[in-house]
Amino acid sequence: MNVDRGAGVHVFGVRHLSPAGAYHVADFLEQIQPTAVLIEGPSDATSEIVHLTNSSTKPPVAILAFTEELPVRTVLWPFAVYSPEYQAMLWARKKGAYCAFIDLPSSSAVCLQDVRREGAETADAPGSEGEKVAANLYHRIAEISGEFDYDTYWERSFEHNLSPDAYHQSILAYSSQMRELSEERERKHERLEYAYNAVREAYMCRQIAETIAAGHKLHNIVVICGAYHAAALADLSAAMNDDELKQLPSRQTKLTLMPYSYLKLSSLSGYGAGNIAPYYFEMMWEHMARGALGDLPYHYLSSIARDLRAMGTHRSTAEVIEAVRLAESLAALHDGLAPTLRDLRDAAKTLLGRGEISVIAESLARTEVGTAIGELAEGVSQTPIQDDMNRQLKRLKLEKYKTTVANDLVLDLRENRRVSSEDAAYLDLNRSLWFHRLKLLGIHFVKEKGRAHNQAEWAEHWIVQWSPEVEIEIVESTLLGETVEIAAGFVFQQRLEGCGSMEEASVLITIAYECGMIHQMEAGRQALQRLAVESQNVVQIASAARNLSQLIRYGGIRRIDTTPLVPLLQQLFMRACLFLYDASQCNDEAAQAMASAMNELNYMAAEHSEEVDEPLWIQELTRLSDRDDAHPRLSGLACAILLERNDISAQQCTAEVSRRLSPGIPADLGAGWFEGLAMRNRYALLSRMSLWEQLNEYICTLEDEEFVRALVFLRRAFSAFSPKEKTMVAELLGELWGTDKEQVAEILMDDLKEDEAQMLNELNDFDFEDF
Repeated sequence: MNVDRGAGVHVFGVRHLSPAGAYHVADFLEQIQPTAVLIEGPSDATSEIVHLTNSSTKPPVAILAFTEELPVRTVLWPFAVYSPEYQAMLWARKKGAYCAFIDLPSSSAVCLQDVRREGAETADAPGSEGEKVAANLYHRIAEISGEFDYDTYWERSFEHNLSPDAYHQSILAYSSQMRELSEERERKHERLEYAYNAVREAYMCRQIAETIAAGHKLHNIVVICGAYHAAALADLSAAMNDDELKQLPSRQTKLTLMPYSYLKLSSLSGYGAGNIAPYYFEMMWEHMARGALGDLPYHYLSSIARDLRAMGTHRSTAEVIEAVRLAESLAALHDGLAPTLRDLRDAAKTLLGRGEISVIAESLARTEVGTAIGELAEGVSQTPIQDDMNRQLKRLKLEKYKTTVANDLVLDLRENRRVSSEDAAYLDLNRSLWFHRLKLLGIHFVKEKGRAHNQAEWAEHWIVQWSPEVEIEIVESTLLGETVEIAAGFVFQQRLEGCGSMEEASVLITIAYECGMIHQMEAGRQALQRLAVESQNVVQIASAARNLSQLIRYGGIRRIDTTPLVPLLQQLFMRACLFLYDASQCNDEAAQAMASAMNELNYMAAEHSEEVDEPLWIQELTRLSDRDDAHPRLSGLACAILLERNDISAQQCTAEVSRRLSPGIPADLGAGWFEGLAMRNRYALLSRMSLWEQLNEYICTLEDEEFVRALVFLRRAFSAFSPKEKTMVAELLGELWGTDKEQVAEILMDDLKEDEAQMLNELNDFDFEDF
């Protein structure tokens, strides 16, 4: 026995997340009865094995490493109940054997992952060099074996093989040949992947040697590793020395455990590891453990049929039996021991889907991928922010929503007077505050649905869904603060420091309000006030003021005092009024934004008439309405607002219409002014026959070129009219022209012909300066 070379150490190569691998590992360990079980995994996570094997821990779970400094880097090691590594850990705990991870520590793993990522980015195609080599090899193996893909080849060749010796020997022979092929190609092209694996294997050999040095006899040591590494770990002569160990790149990292999900394990979401159907392989593992692997086809297909029945699509027991027979026949064509997942899926499509995959697609997903999410034993050491998340989930009665199934949750922010405690009375409000903090942090446990037009201000609609990505986002936020509230405050302060516009500052105030962060609201208010001092941008001022207006109006819903915002609203409103006329001397593009700003300011004047200077608003609107040197659309809009508010009489409006639409007025001034007038209070305009008579007379006086100009403005004006309003206009014109009203309405409401639509679209972009 050559101790230096490691001869005598039992090395068991497996495929990660392999039911057959887990089955044979457990059997192998029971036969060998080792005193030390060494497992491929981050060596600094050995202390987590006791938590992974806790009786209250329910896989899938994962070890997550993350860097302590920005930029945050994470590395993940997931385990399912059928992971060979997980079953090895359980056996070691049950037998009291020494158990440890022996792969590179996470501090070095994150660095080498960065190197591999950089190498992938410099390659000609996506993916690392090693991934490309492996992909080509796997594809070639599938072709030679006559299988549809590599996963089907693997399942047919290994997963159904319950003979211990045959499995062990065949996987060793297979991995040895794969290693020769891949290493030859990697050495030839000096690929990063070869170097990466060589470093890992040297480190693992060192760990094995240290275990021997600690007193464990060679034949009492079992190493569980990926099949590719099995041959290398049987020879310890290449173990990493002290100097090489010191040269390993390193970044300070922390470790945590996290629940994982079958969706994330599946190749559907990017982490396949040869495990395209986690729930199916869990079923396989359970049948193996019961000694009933032959029943798996019946279980799989009856599960799909049961799911179809639950959704209203009836399938009989006879059809399930026929589907099993078809799957077995398909397997026999490949000399298989039993049907593979692909055989079963084809049989399900043919018999249960009756040739249509769409019929069984949802049922397939539930039966193959599943919705399982793991659990950790209570009290397992985690990062402070993870602990805070768990506390808040419990406090806010949200633990049942910690599932991969999306749930709708409608919140009522009002006080619930039917309960006795304050926490219960404001449960939904506290949920809302917490949800908005998660949203600020970029933790996608919750997603707010768009607010409906008729939705009450006290109602919020959220989609709640847990995922492993959520857990990673939580862990990554640990650098920002120890609780969600502290971390959200830190992110808010960062955004505030980078804030450069009034609109952005007002949005931040709204975010602070939604998150219930009073101090941050005040900081945002001060920032907005500083930005507003020198600003003359009416559009930005109006937008910021509108945000403040909403907060002041509905602030009581969240039990937050918004009165400190009132003086700032007054200041912004006054500045917008004072610069209204100057800002209205603008081009057509800017006029659109100005029109929206005017509508917002008018809304605020009505809603906050006691707080803002409403007479100043009327004064500046009147000034704008009377002037001819401002943008005509904005002058028209000002006139419409004054008419709507009854701040000008019908006679004054008629006189202004007569002036604006008199013969000789250029189309862009006359028709443009009418466009602004038609932006509001249309029913009042439709009731004034004299207006349409004046518009008709004005249009009739235009020369052809001016008419073409007017057409653009009028088309734009009427495009915003509702079908009912357009019908009323048509009836008015019919009466005015002395023709049949219904006939005019039918002609005007009819769809444009293709050449007409094209002509009008070209007019919108026409440069009239060419005339």
